[in-house]
Amino acid sequence: PTVTGAGTGTFLLERDSGVYTELQPGSYVFMDADYGRNELNSSDPVFAQSLYVWTTVMSAPADDRAIVDAGLKAFSVDSGLPLVADRPELECTKASDEHGVLRVPSGAKNLRVGDKIRLVPGHCDPTVNLHDWLVGVRKGRVECVWPVSARGALL
Repeated sequence: PTVTGAGTGTFLLERDSGVYTELQPGSYVFMDADYGRNELNSSDPVFAQSLYVWTTVMSAPADDRAIVDAGLKAFSVDSGLPLVADRPELECTKASDEHGVLRVPSGAKNLRVGDKIRLVPGHCDPTVNLHDWLVGVRKGRVECVWPVSARGALL
């Protein structure tokens, strides 16, 4: 018989248990900030981040703050606010429906209106569910566009 189960966070335990004949981790494909905070043993596999929410700076009202055009309608916060990829000194401090607030620490390069920022969602699964399409980018070029076909589906 087939015994299936596991998840990205527990697949090593299930693999080593001897109970399962099939493993079904799923989030490893995208990863998220929550998985990124998990402690790993040096021998554990490390999965690369591949899911980002691209956002644009809409306003920079002060040297220590910027407003971006992505909020609760663009990313899930059930596992925390997103991280800022490529600029770890920046911090997403709050989100409204359509905007996010970034804290810019003293001494950091200021953000300007129009700057593009990649956010790492706190939780990938519900973030994907907020979008109709995933855009695959490789080396700065759009390579594919995938529909999120189960979005809003009632089973």
